[in-house]
Amino acid sequence: MSAATSSAKGRFAGLATKWKVAIGFGVYIAVVIAVYVIAPPVPPEEFEPVSEFELDPWIPLFLGPIDLSINKAVFFVFLACAITAGLMLYIAKRMQARPNNVQTAVEAAYDLTRNQVTLANMDRRMGARWFPLIGTLFLFIITSNLLGYLPLPTNSGEPILIAGYEIPPFGVYAATANISVPLVLTLVVWLSYNIQGIITKGFVGYFKSWIPAGTPDNVFAKAGLLLIETMSHFVRLISLSVRLFANLLAGHLLILFMAGGLAVILGIAAIGAITLPIAIAFFAFEVVLIAGLQAFIFAILTAIYLGEATAEEH
Repeated sequence: MSAATSSAKGRFAGLATKWKVAIGFGVYIAVVIAVYVIAPPVPPEEFEPVSEFELDPWIPLFLGPIDLSINKAVFFVFLACAITAGLMLYIAKRMQARPNNVQTAVEAAYDLTRNQVTLANMDRRMGARWFPLIGTLFLFIITSNLLGYLPLPTNSGEPILIAGYEIPPFGVYAATANISVPLVLTLVVWLSYNIQGIITKGFVGYFKSWIPAGTPDNVFAKAGLLLIETMSHFVRLISLSVRLFANLLAGHLLILFMAGGLAVILGIAAIGAITLPIAIAFFAFEVVLIAGLQAFIFAILTAIYLGEATAEEH
């Protein structure tokens, strides 16, 4: 081994893990940017932002009339699940009295979802029962959201030809930016709190709890309030899923548009010098705030719904 190689290894060995990760990620992003700089320009008529969200089947799979094909959304769901489970197993096996940065972050997420989200909205018995679901939802959603800002060669379309080699088109995609994924997560939450409410209060008692205390003893007033409450519970299926989906979709489209879409549409390449820094600022804002905030909102609303369904008084 040469002295230069040994010296380089020695320098990197002295770096903290967070700096190694930052350097590695920086090199990766630089390579992705270099690919697009070298690649031929995209004509305005071929620029289609929605292509980032096309779900062409990678592995066609049908069960009768049901389409179970493996596509980009399925891949990102599996990837988020694998990363979440792998990270938890890694931390569980390497717990330390003096935690490293990764363990500290996971412990902070644990404390947040257990004490500030779950136990703040229901009693300890119900909290112990439902914390695993709430914590898993939080970790899966934040992992899926963050994966959506990592450029990966998963886009549909023609590959990029560079020096005779075909490079798959890179893109950013989040499974949570596809309405089907947030809708399934919301359906799990909706069924969970309604079933738990019926188990806790009984079938009739649960629906009676939808009528606020102090309502006049009038059949029409009670029927009207029950109808409104029923509609509001079904609206939760839409509001909880669309909130997560719309925020992620809008953020990705905004980043894509500012990163180069405006220059392509207007046919003015120089405008990219202005829009690219704006895109980077939006990217940082989405990663630092939106990804975690949307996961937190989903988790705390789940806890609130479960708490309302099992509370002594409504």
